[in-house]
Amino acid sequence: MRTNILSAPVLLLATSPAFAAGLDVSLTIPTLKVAEYHRPYVAIWIEPEGGEAKTLAVWYDIKLKDKEGEKWLRDIRTWWRKSGRTLSFPVDGVSGATRAPGTHKISFTEGQGPLGKLAPGKYELVVEAAREVGGRELLRLPFQWPPKGGEVVKAAGSTELGAASVTLQR
Repeated sequence: MRTNILSAPVLLLATSPAFAAGLDVSLTIPTLKVAEYHRPYVAIWIEPEGGEAKTLAVWYDIKLKDKEGEKWLRDIRTWWRKSGRTLSFPVDGVSGATRAPGTHKISFTEGQGPLGKLAPGKYELVVEAAREVGGRELLRLPFQWPPKGGEVVKAAGSTELGAASVTLQR
């Protein structure tokens, strides 16, 4: 029996997520010189113009005894009112541990995971952070869907968040 050597690579390319539309998010959590530092709780979601928020990621202290970390999620106020209070934690594919200061990258592919399928229109990627014995900050990054590809939207925080960007993939 003869095997076509080209069929396997062609199949891999055709199903590769690199060719799917999506969002590549980069978020910097700044190093703060404060007496008592706690890693921020962070929520990342998208909002269609005039529609319901869709949670993409929530970073919180998931390892606290008796799910103690969940009770502080309501401190991410805007996200909590729009989406958080309707969720049952932990959320598979959405919940994650808090992040240390530095730049963090997370990608979402259309039709997969929390991003799901998006209708054409105007959206905002929203990032909100709240920190114990600290402050709260919210960034909004507007974008159009479907993307043309390669577009980058940037925002910069001033206290709890640093630089944030979303790169739209087509």
